[in-house]
Amino acid sequence: MGPVRRWSTGGADTAFYRWQAAPRSSKAKPALKTCFIANPRSGHTAPRLPELTRHVRNLGAELRLTEHPGHARALAAAAVQDGCATVVAVGGDGTVNEVAGALAGTGATLGILPAGSGNGLARHLGVHGSWPRALDILAAGHTRPLDAGRADGHPFFAVAGLGFEALLAERFNRARRRGLAAYALIVLRSLRAGQPLPVRIHAAGKTWNLPVLTLAVANASQYGGGARIAPRARTDDGRLDLCALPPLRPGNTLNLTWRLLTGQIERAPGVLCLQGAEFLVERPGKGPLQTDGEVHPAGAAVRFTVTPEALRVLCPPERNRR
Repeated sequence: MGPVRRWSTGGADTAFYRWQAAPRSSKAKPALKTCFIANPRSGHTAPRLPELTRHVRNLGAELRLTEHPGHARALAAAAVQDGCATVVAVGGDGTVNEVAGALAGTGATLGILPAGSGNGLARHLGVHGSWPRALDILAAGHTRPLDAGRADGHPFFAVAGLGFEALLAERFNRARRRGLAAYALIVLRSLRAGQPLPVRIHAAGKTWNLPVLTLAVANASQYGGGARIAPRARTDDGRLDLCALPPLRPGNTLNLTWRLLTGQIERAPGVLCLQGAEFLVERPGKGPLQTDGEVHPAGAAVRFTVTPEALRVLCPPERNRR
């Protein structure tokens, strides 16, 4: 008779499902190689859970479902403690942020199965498109180093920022509808609230004073959905890319939007772009800060730093040559 397979649950604070062979003895514990951590609230995860469950079952891996903000980070940390070598984040940039933050410095490898609205880091790495393609990328096992940014102590792996983008992230997180269409509608409704923010930027012994609509500090090239805020950014060069957009005027709105979507934002008049390992940004007072779409309260001075090669991430082999 072959091995008996069973479903097991992991308790209230660690909701997960494991497809495993029954241990030969009470002391035997199967080695955990891969763990998938899925956020059912992410844009496209819930309807595809049966498909994901079948794939996890076929791998002999484990699937853990998040139940609240911050849960993905705790589940990822627990998976590493369980001896997991690869942890796959199933969700949007927020889920990827939590999982990657828990894996940094542990030696475990990050995988991404994009299921969010923007999927900025996944798109930058070339892990986007259909789920079968993304699953093939995971199975191929090609990895590259991934730097980790920090903004006011909060980790980020795609983009962090102040001003209009923090306002958008705050409103989008409260919205009931998800997806790019819902995000575009929030952008249009929020334009009037996007007031100029005076900032002072310190980097490499120099200082810039200017009003901005939004200020982004990027590890990856885009927010997601094709909006490339830092076209020159690389996730493995040990540097961050700062991009400050000027306040909107009747004559620059369409130009800024077009250049943002075509990867030419650096050529737009009034845009400041810098590269470096550390930035200090000062504003008039406290305000929101977004890191990979998650919003935090922050003080008047926000420091952005980078840790080179904080972890490794699964991606297509051609991306290793970028």
